[in-house]
Order: sequence, then C-alpha cells, then structure tokens
Amino acid sequence: MVVYTLEQRWEILRHYFENHGNVAEFVRKLRTDFGRNEAPSAPYVRYLVKKVKETGILIDKPTREKPKTVRTPENIAAVAESVRETPSTSVHRRSQQLDISETSLRRILRKDLCMTPYKIQLVQELKPTDHPMRFRFAKWACDRLAEDADFAKKIIFSDEAHFDLVGYVNKQNCRIWGTENPHAFTEKPIHPKRVTVWCGFWSRGIIGPFFFENEQGAAVTVNGDRYRAMLNEFLFKEIENEDIGDIWFQQDGATCHTADSTLDVLRPVFENRIISRRTDVVWPPRSCDLTPLDYYLWGAVKDKCYADKPETIDALKDNIREAIGEIQLHTIVSA
Repeated sequence: MVVYTLEQRWEILRHYFENHGNVAEFVRKLRTDFGRNEAPSAPYVRYLVKKVKETGILIDKPTREKPKTVRTPENIAAVAESVRETPSTSVHRRSQQLDISETSLRRILRKDLCMTPYKIQLVQELKPTDHPMRFRFAKWACDRLAEDADFAKKIIFSDEAHFDLVGYVNKQNCRIWGTENPHAFTEKPIHPKRVTVWCGFWSRGIIGPFFFENEQGAAVTVNGDRYRAMLNEFLFKEIENEDIGDIWFQQDGATCHTADSTLDVLRPVFENRIISRRTDVVWPPRSCDLTPLDYYLWGAVKDKCYADKPETIDALKDNIREAIGEIQLHTIVSA
C-alpha cells in the first residue's frame, strides 16, 4: 500500500479541485505525475476529500503502540526461570503457577524465548558395553554403503511383535477435553489375549505377517523349534522365487534366533550374509532404533489395526493383515 506524503496529498487535492471534483478524470491525469502503479485510486481520493471536509486535517494521527501488559521483562524472566527448573511442566499447569494466561504464556515461550515443545522419545536403555558394538556395526554398514549405495535395499530386516486384543492407546493422539480432569485411564488385563506376529521387511515389500499360534489359533511362545519351522515353512517359501544371491538377513540376538540349529537352517540360504548374534556381522543388542520394523512398521500397523476396536482374535488378525497390505512399496523403500 502506497503511503503519500503531506506534499503529495496537497497535490492530489489541488488536482481534485482543478477538475471540479471529477475524480475519474483527474485520477487519469495523476498517473502522469505519480506513475501508473503509484497513482492514487478513486476510493482513496474520495477518502482524502472527506477527511479534509470533516476534520480539516490532511495528516494521519500517529499510532501508538499498545504497551505490553503481560509480556514484560519481569514475566519473561519468570517464565524462563520456570522452564529451566521444570521443563516438562505443561503450559496449562505453568500458566496457573505463574498467573499468566495460556495464550500470553505461549507467546512468551515462542516469540520472546524462542522455545519449541519437543515430544519425548521412548528408547531402549543402553548398557556401557553396547556403545562400542553399535559403533562397530555402524562403521561396517557405512563402509558397505560407501561401496554400494543400494546396500540397505539388500537386507531383509525381521522381527516379532505382540498385539494385545485389549488394544493399543496412541497417547500422542488421545486427549480428553472437559472443564475438570476426568481422571480417565485404560485398564489392561495382566494376561491379555494376544497374537504374536513375525514380519520380514525389505525393499521388495513386506514378508508376512506370520502368526505364531497352535492348531487352535492361540498365540504361543516363540521358541527355537517354532522359529525354525517358520523359516522353513514360511520365509523360505516366500522368497524361493527371488534372486537372493546378494541379500542379507537380519534378526536380533534372541536365543531362539541364534541357536546352532537355527543358524544351521539359515546358512544354506544366506551363507555368511547373516546379521545377528554369533555371526560374522554382529547385530548390536538393544538396537530397536536401527530396524525399520521397530521404528516404523509396528507402530504404523498398531495405529491402524485398533481403529475399529476389534473384539476377537480373528478380527485383530484380519486388521493386521489389512494394515500391512495397505502399505505402499514406496513407503517401504523410504522407511
């Protein structure tokens, strides 16, 4: 928006009266003096004439900046000190403690203190001996990627997960609004009905799900015999038509995964291309953050498969299959 000086406003009025109030005519003439883009519009001219007739003043009244009554240096300092002492306190609670409205408090946090709310991340606790093992694995993986940029696409990551029938609460998306705290909670039985699922995850898609269960369809514990049966009767059949001459297989260090008899089943298929415990390439323990099943797949599937609150194990299994089947290949590759 063009702001005209006092001299320019006098010039506009002069043209106006010289043209006997014919606004459209003299606006066209003003384009010569002011330029096409800078010339005043007809509505502005009418506003200026009305302003002079009513007030006798051409200049605008100076605007006064509204004094800050809440975002004062004292309140900003109080908020900064409060955050330093208890950074995890909610805005609602901190607002009550400092007697500052939530709106003003958020403005102080974001605009004056330039702070951002960060969501806490739950990760596996690492032991001191884990760090060098993770470093060695990371170096090995980086070296392979330096040799072959597509190396990550040549790994079948694998993992098991439990899905309880009672459901999964996505606490990030679960909020209850009200004037008072309803003290809501979700009950979970000590021994819930559940299914135990295995999946393989690689650049060509998701292998599975495979459910560890008995003949009656009830979930069973994953032991060595059952794990080896899954490898022979499910995994190997799923990939028998794939070219896996340069494909690696990853599994964590669970005893049923790394027993001699289990490794004897894996080696004829993958040879020395096994990432696990007791293999040439050791998978570091407590490293859920390194496998796409843990940092992506299981959470994505649980968010979807509990949406309609399945009431039976069969319904839960169907939802798991459907949720996995809906995942697009481009999502898998980019995970």
